[in-house]
Amino acid sequence: MIEIKAPNNPTLSAIVRNSIFLAGSIEQGTAEDWQEKLVEKLKDERHLIIYNPRRENWDPDLEQTMENKTFNEQVVWELERLERATIIPMYFQPGTKSPITLLELGLYAKSDKLIVCCPKGFWRKGNVDIVCRENNIEQVDTIPKLITAVTNKINKPLMSGLPPTELT
Repeated sequence: MIEIKAPNNPTLSAIVRNSIFLAGSIEQGTAEDWQEKLVEKLKDERHLIIYNPRRENWDPDLEQTMENKTFNEQVVWELERLERATIIPMYFQPGTKSPITLLELGLYAKSDKLIVCCPKGFWRKGNVDIVCRENNIEQVDTIPKLITAVTNKINKPLMSGLPPTELT
């Protein structure tokens, strides 16, 4: 497993079967670091790249405009990795608003990439539940169940029987 954190964009030469984008509550760094839990559980998976948008040095007071170079870089990095990902686990932490995660849910609801974790207590759980139901998105209610669902999807046999591909 290779983890790539924003805003890094290393040149890689690796055999990749799946790539994961960790979409979900960050809330300017105040949400729990659920991404680290998932990365830890997947550390022994082969042929896997994890794109982690949680920056180690994010400034929560950063002006969020297109003109702000750091902010623009972050958003573009996330959009590019979301598009590349084969699996998008998404976590809505109760007590957060997570507007960007809600936006990403809308963007990728029809993609067949999502696995959504939305526990009771998330302020828009009803909306998330309905979007998941209407788009046949797998939904779980705890982080351990999210980890299990991601692991199952990673280890699901390839439909085509093709081997992993090389990423360069």
